[in-house]
Amino acid sequence: MSYSNTITVAELSAILKQAGREIIMPAYRSSVIISGKADGSIVTETDLACQTYIQDKLAQLDSSIAFLGEEMSEEEQLHCLRTSNGSYWCLDPLDGTTNFATNLPGFALSLALIENGLVELACIYDPVRDELFTAKRGSGAELNGTDIHASAETELNNAVGYVDFKRLQRDTAVKLACDKLYRSQRNLGSCALEWAWLAAGRGQFIIHGGEKVWDFSAGSLIATEAGCISGDFNGQPLFPDAGLSSPILAACSSPVHESLKRQLSE
Repeated sequence: MSYSNTITVAELSAILKQAGREIIMPAYRSSVIISGKADGSIVTETDLACQTYIQDKLAQLDSSIAFLGEEMSEEEQLHCLRTSNGSYWCLDPLDGTTNFATNLPGFALSLALIENGLVELACIYDPVRDELFTAKRGSGAELNGTDIHASAETELNNAVGYVDFKRLQRDTAVKLACDKLYRSQRNLGSCALEWAWLAAGRGQFIIHGGEKVWDFSAGSLIATEAGCISGDFNGQPLFPDAGLSSPILAACSSPVHESLKRQLSE
């Protein structure tokens, strides 16, 4: 039995929207930071409450599906990847926690259903803008129910990209910052939003030195269904052999992707 034949994008969307409206937005500007993590990121009481709520709702849909969430321990996350046979929920209950805790309106909820190693259903919800990005494998990508498509740009020097310099090797970061390879760059502080916005044509590429699987699972399907190309720095696909983290190279078109891949390999 295929889970994605019995569970709908609409059901997942409803769960994320309810969590965003009832848990995240009421706590915005007042949520308490609980602790910092080894990678410099933080966790708030809202992250934890949102993950618990969504995990419970997903279990009501189908309790047999394994669950991997950002706020689990790394040991639990790795155990899920090893024992789930490639089929599991992958959740980031609040992507962009630092933005959220700093009162910057750039954060999202991100949820994917992965089956046999491939992302089949994906939802990213931006509760500030009430924007819901969704995709089902082979059925295209949508924003609030309307089809979206990647930018048609083919020239790297005309492209605006999302670049996370902090997680790149120093030489690569310096090259990307100084060599004027593209028109401009941004960093939203939310991987999920960068994927969603790439899919919607609000930028032409993403370069990130190491996203976690909950950062890229939903976004990679939405972007792919919108016409983007994504993988690691060598052009290898993120799935079906996704690990806990991976470098990310995604682009709106093959020419932009190839240009970036060539630059990263030099």
